[in-house]
Parts: sequence; structure tokens; C-alpha cells
Amino acid sequence: MTRDDISIADPEVGDDAIDRVQSVLESGQLADGPEVRTFESEFAAYCGADRGVATSNGTTALHAALEALGVEEGDAVVTSPFSFVASANAIRLAGGTPVFADIDPETYTLDPAAVERVLERRDDIVGIMPVHLYGLAAPMDELGALADEYELFVLEDACQAHGAAIDGQRVGSFGDAACFSFYPTKNMTTGEGGIITTSDEGVAERAASYINHGRAETSHGSYEHVDLGHNYRMTSLAAAIGRTQLERLPEFNEARRENARYYDEQLSGLGVEGGDDSIGLETPHVPEGYRHVYHQYTIRVDDREALRKSLSSRGVGSGVYYPTPIHRQPAYETVSTAAADLPRSERAAEQAVSLPVHPNLTADDRRTVVEAVDDYFHST
Repeated sequence: MTRDDISIADPEVGDDAIDRVQSVLESGQLADGPEVRTFESEFAAYCGADRGVATSNGTTALHAALEALGVEEGDAVVTSPFSFVASANAIRLAGGTPVFADIDPETYTLDPAAVERVLERRDDIVGIMPVHLYGLAAPMDELGALADEYELFVLEDACQAHGAAIDGQRVGSFGDAACFSFYPTKNMTTGEGGIITTSDEGVAERAASYINHGRAETSHGSYEHVDLGHNYRMTSLAAAIGRTQLERLPEFNEARRENARYYDEQLSGLGVEGGDDSIGLETPHVPEGYRHVYHQYTIRVDDREALRKSLSSRGVGSGVYYPTPIHRQPAYETVSTAAADLPRSERAAEQAVSLPVHPNLTADDRRTVVEAVDDYFHST
């Protein structure tokens, strides 16, 4: 077995996508057009939202959504420091300031109590951006209640959580708006792309205008620009891939969940013989009523790099998401909240490591992953 034979990700685009892309190529309408409109409607309906606004990637979706929600210079938005940097970057790109609240160490998502402490001491907060991390939804009932109490918008960063749900309600339908990424390693892909979902018609119209050079939503090809905007549009080629991927998303997610169930059964209890300060190995925690779709299967261990080295020697890939919390990134040294005390996020950044969970894993692959982890704990 060679190094990383079992990869951390394995994007799958099938013949159905090739056929649909071929159809779009033959139509000659390669940029924004009917294929994009159809994909927007289909994905929004899947999430339980009224509208979808497709974009060029997840970051542009976040930026455009914040602009559509009215974020201005001097506004602050509470978000998680334990996420990909795009979550906070989008707030800054919209003119706002990201304010970080610590995470729940079991779920890696925003801790409502930590968010409330931030809201109690600041009067410049206009919104909350919870991140549904690794495929698990943030606690939307509690965060939504805080948003109502303090009169804030809620923008879901759902870039890693296509199909995740709480009590049967899918992410993408909880907040004033939500954003998804379709990067190749996500639960579904368009090659590169993103989408905003919302049931607020005004937000949808402003977002659709912003991603199209500030044109009115009903005048896609005109030269009348009613506001400032960018070219953040999705192409018809990307939408064609996305439509086929959306059809297969339930299949992809169930395969991920089945792989996760196997890991849960086989890995639980490993490393528990460690000392009082040892965490051994912690498998993902899923609160009651939550549906995890396992964009990543993330465990916690005491010595992450030793485990990764051992896994690699067995041909098993792994990933670290994210080794440096956003507030500790060099680009955030001058941001006012960079010095925040966020110990749970920093601890997670030291201990979290993800194992292969993608739909293309075979039964032999899963056994190899488990055996490699088991061997590490029994050899240390």
C-alpha cells in the first residue's frame, strides 16, 4: 500500500453530469441562464427555502448575503473563530467587523452562552453568523432566540452542511439567509460554486443584484446598474453539474452517515486507558434530534501529529481543519477581537483531526482506517 491510498476526499462526478454539461455546451448558453435559474429553484426547495441565488463560490455567497442583509461600515457580526477563514473574511469584505465567540467543545459550533456574553457587552452587533461545521448544524433554536431578543439577523454559514437538519428541518431554512459552498470536496459539488438560500424576497433581490454588477434582478443583461455590485455569478456549466449532484445528494449523505456509524462503533473507547489529563480518542458528538451529514468525520486525540504520521504509514489520509483559529491568523492581528480569550477553539485547533468518510470508501477501506487507528493506540 502506498502513501495515502485512502484519501481524505474523493469527489465523484458521474456520466449524468457529463451528459448534462454536454447539453449546455450544445445550447451555447454557457454563462448565467435558465440552467442556473432551475438549479437555484431546486436547491432552495431542497432546503425548504423560497429562493436561491447561485454564485461563483461559497465565499462570494457569504459576501453577497451580508451585503444584501445591509451590513455597513462599523457594524459587527458574531461568528465562530473555528472555521475556514472565509467565514470571517466575508464580514470584513462587507465592511463589518467579525466578533468571535467560543465554541461548544463537543460540537465545534457556536456556544449560545458564549454568544450571549458577547451580546451583553457590545452594542454594535447587527447579526449572528453561525457555522454549521463538519456537516453538523449549529444550535439554531438557541441562537435564533438570541437574535430575536437582540433584534439581529441570522446568516447561516452552511458551506459544509448540505442536507444537515435539526428535528427534520434542513439547514438553509433557519436564518434570514444561508450560504452553501460547492467546492469539489463538499458533500455535493458544481466544480466551484456557491448559493444563497432565503425566504426573504428583499434579501434575494438584493443578493441577485449584487452578484450581477448591481443590475436590477429582472434585467440580467441590461446596462442599467441600480447599485454597486460584483460579478459573482454561477455559470450554466456549473449549474448543470450541480443539478445532477443534488439528485444524488441523499445517496452521498447516506453513504457518509453509514461510514460514520461504522467508525462510531469501532472507534468508541479507544485510548480511554490514558491518564487523567488524556482525552484518548473522542468521536463526533451528535445532539439529539440533529442529523449530521459528515462533510468530515472529526475526532480528537492528544497527539494529533503522531496519529497522522502513523496513519500515513498505513496509506490512510487525514486532514486538519483548522490548525489555526481565525483570531490567531496573521491577517487578523489588527482586528479588534484578535486578542479574545477563546480557549475551547484553540484547544480544538490543537486536537481535531479528520478521517476519510467520503462516499467512495469501500468496506475494506473502512476496516483499514479503523485498524490503522487501533494500531496507533495499541503501540503507544
